[in-house]
Amino acid sequence: MANADLNQQSPAPLADVADYYTDTLNRHGPSARGVDWNGEESQNLRFTQLARLINTSAADAFSVNDLGCGYGALLNFLIAQYPAVRYQGYDISAKMIEAAQTRHASAGAARFFHASKPGQRADYSFASGIFNVRLDHPDSEWRDHVLQTLDVLDRSSSRGFAFNCLTSYSDSGKMRPYLYYADPCDLFAHCKRAYARDVALLHDYGLYEFTLLVRKTL
Repeated sequence: MANADLNQQSPAPLADVADYYTDTLNRHGPSARGVDWNGEESQNLRFTQLARLINTSAADAFSVNDLGCGYGALLNFLIAQYPAVRYQGYDISAKMIEAAQTRHASAGAARFFHASKPGQRADYSFASGIFNVRLDHPDSEWRDHVLQTLDVLDRSSSRGFAFNCLTSYSDSGKMRPYLYYADPCDLFAHCKRAYARDVALLHDYGLYEFTLLVRKTL
């Protein structure tokens, strides 16, 4: 697929979201809290769910697009298990990309780009946490943005993609007005209809969120 095909749709206005994450990075540095997670333990738990998509041996080489890569934490997680992984990270915050490039300057098989969409196709694409912070965007507008981004993940992946969202089944007293809580059944049905027959919904790992794995038939 040509690179131009990966950029058919324009994302929702994301400048305010980029500013939000730049601020968290400035306050907490390149860390789990710097990308608005509570800590590394829950961050790695999310990565464990996403990585269930990968269907290859530890020695095999494969390529990954990480959309919303932040400072590149997923790269560390993947390299520990798959040392031959070829990684491309993309983020809407220029400061995040600067932090990722500095942190992973010696990672020869990794590249980072200040962009809202992947510039090339990979075997697998991942998106962790990029749908959570909607700020003042209405739920209907943000859902459209989510679906458009899933189309991008689909077009930029040959073997499949995985993403997570905060769940609409969260305790109401703990929900925050600037965050987006998606209906897991709605997105599961959308992925089944639009992208692949082999879709897994993971909603049992102890966090107020879910992960969807979309596996394509080669």
